[in-house]
Amino acid sequence: MEPGTRILLGVTGGVAAYKACELARLLVKGGHDVQVVLTEAAARFVTPMTFEALTGRPARSDLFDEDHRGAMGHIELARWAEQVVVAPATADFLARLAAGMADDLLTTLCLATSAPVAVAPAMNHRMWSHPATRVNCERLAARGVRILGPGEGDQACGESGPGRMLEPEQILTAVVGQGIFRGHRVMVTAGPTREPIDPVRFVTNRSSGRMGYALAEAFAREGAEVTLVSGPVCLPSPPGVKRVEVETARQMYDAVMARIDDQAIFAACAAVADYRPVRPAARKLKRGSDILTLELEPNPDILAAVAALEKGPWTLGFAAETENLAANAQAKLVRKKVDMVAANQVGPGLGFEVDDNALEVFWWGGHRRLARRPKAQLAEALVSLVAQVWSPIEQEKRT
Repeated sequence: MEPGTRILLGVTGGVAAYKACELARLLVKGGHDVQVVLTEAAARFVTPMTFEALTGRPARSDLFDEDHRGAMGHIELARWAEQVVVAPATADFLARLAAGMADDLLTTLCLATSAPVAVAPAMNHRMWSHPATRVNCERLAARGVRILGPGEGDQACGESGPGRMLEPEQILTAVVGQGIFRGHRVMVTAGPTREPIDPVRFVTNRSSGRMGYALAEAFAREGAEVTLVSGPVCLPSPPGVKRVEVETARQMYDAVMARIDDQAIFAACAAVADYRPVRPAARKLKRGSDILTLELEPNPDILAAVAALEKGPWTLGFAAETENLAANAQAKLVRKKVDMVAANQVGPGLGFEVDDNALEVFWWGGHRRLARRPKAQLAEALVSLVAQVWSPIEQEKRT
């Protein structure tokens, strides 16, 4: 995220509200324009005057602010914000946001904004583990809200466990990134492809595109100029990402190869169909009593084609496996001559059409396991790992 971004910092009524003061200071120090919005309970922990001193802007809290009634204050703020961050986010706030309630200024503008929204939960570990909170977070994540943390450790109540708000420095990094890929172009493929059988039917797979979209957003947050080549999905474009829409594997191949020349990194996260019908019917096939046989031919191998380029980008491939995950992933690394392979187990409740995932990542001479977590957090961890492996190679190329 570039300096000068307009960030709306929401603060709700938890003990961790005091940490929001440091977060506000760090955001301002980073050159960002910060507007604080407090809930009524938050103002019992930290005064509006503190935030005004830190940000140079009066903190807002009243949905019916007399000074902003004519401008419809919540709409004004919703339009102003380029990023919304709520830290801390209490269990009550998460429940109200998940339910779509708009009973105070903060929840109202979260519904009214088109800016990305991130929340940093903070609560007692039993509240965090309660099924109601888990369901609320799942609903929010499915709507594109980023869940930052929580951390684990000692809590203000004297107990210990998951539920601590992340430290301000961690939230800062998660929200604005460190600019690791600033000045570099990254291409990500995402989603499934559809291979037509006739005008109304097609061959496809279970990919939702969530991991690829999260990966594109994570690269963009680290300063990369990201091109996302996407198959048909029901997801909004990540902020700051250029999206190219395709449907078939051949269209994805053409879109990638037409734009690959100036890319530093290519991440092939799409679940591309390996085969397509040889002769799609021009008209809808009618049901008959006989068995229908489809003749299939191979689609172009996009990842292998990019990896084979003489002056191609650094390549990251994905492998969705039902068995022998490590062996199959390492074989793909060698067979396609890519730089890194991120493999995940697929099956009921795993990999496709779920909000979380785990990865086994292999590269030449290295291996790292990324534990199961929400796909947005997993993408951030993977981008950080890519930076660790790619950066020395990039530096060597420049010398």
